[in-house]
Amino acid sequence: MKWFTIVALALAVGLATAVSPFASSAPDGLTRVAADKGFAARESRPRTPLLDYQALLGGFAGTLIVFAAGYGIARVVRRERTA
Repeated sequence: MKWFTIVALALAVGLATAVSPFASSAPDGLTRVAADKGFAARESRPRTPLLDYQALLGGFAGTLIVFAAGYGIARVVRRERTA
């Protein structure tokens, strides 16, 4: 069972990291309204080597967070059923 969990996590992280660069670059609703109404602050892109990797890091971190939450819920449910 541990090997399945490790392989599943590795596959999920790999997919999230590979697919995240293809996420939409369109602004979300709040950003769009702020731009349309003219009160959005002008964005200045900081010069950092990690700027291009934000989507990759987001996909990686998001996958780990969702996995940890699911794993924790599964453990609590399993304990309650055996008790």
